[in-house]
Amino acid sequence: MLNSVTPFFIVDDLAATIAFYRSRLGFEVLHKGGDEQGDFWAMLGRDDVVFMFKHITPDVHPQPNPSRHEWAAWDAYVFTTDPDSLYSELLARNAPMRRGLANTSDGLRAFEIADNSGYVLCFGCPIEAAVASGTRSTLDSATG
Repeated sequence: MLNSVTPFFIVDDLAATIAFYRSRLGFEVLHKGGDEQGDFWAMLGRDDVVFMFKHITPDVHPQPNPSRHEWAAWDAYVFTTDPDSLYSELLARNAPMRRGLANTSDGLRAFEIADNSGYVLCFGCPIEAAVASGTRSTLDSATG
């Protein structure tokens, strides 16, 4: 019955956010809209992942989780079947890495990026899934 969830992030600059997600993360604009003064919201997607962004007013700013609790930094977790390949691709796109690709203490093979508004996105999968699919890099296989 349920198929997906779409994080909804408040941003200060919608055009800059669209440019960031397109150029650094490989997303495409699915929908955008606004009023006679211009666009103030957008939906961007890649594969089966969709994010919504909205500029509210000049006095309403983003509140990424790291600004409130450093120990609970993720604003979104994005499951990927191949974190190693995605990490390589996003490095080549100059995505700003917050934490590099690694096997984490909570059992994930994952990495983190911080977007242009400070939202932290974690891309990963359970270590067992990465090993089973053969995507785990040889550099980390000995430390896993």
